[in-house]
Amino acid sequence: MKHPKKKPPHKDEPTKDEDKPNIESESQDELVRRKRLLDRLFWIRVGFAAIGGFVATFLFESIGGEERRWASIGFMIMIFIITAVIGKGLKIGLPPSDRKKLITTGIGSYVFIYLFMWILSYTLIHHPDTGLIPLKPI
Repeated sequence: MKHPKKKPPHKDEPTKDEDKPNIESESQDELVRRKRLLDRLFWIRVGFAAIGGFVATFLFESIGGEERRWASIGFMIMIFIITAVIGKGLKIGLPPSDRKKLITTGIGSYVFIYLFMWILSYTLIHHPDTGLIPLKPI
């Protein structure tokens, strides 16, 4: 039994290659969009860490010793959770295998910048020789 010959496509009919959407370019565009949103999340976390570290200097002024440290760490975790909610609101659209990127993006930088800003601002405010209000007249 012979197979019938295939008819050549009509000018207005798409060929097999044209039938398929260009999956590669769509996925490339989607990857670029995700990368841009993950970068935005990173910089949001950096900004929140810098502001949060500075605010912690004044927010926990009345608490002393070990309690101040734990209050600041709790505050740091709370701000991080807020950035995770913001990241969720960005609708990055990560595949299930990359869901943890929402949490891990910028976490190291976040912690170190928060601590750096907290220590720097505390030192500048409370150090007797370099405080904003000098103890000795100039």
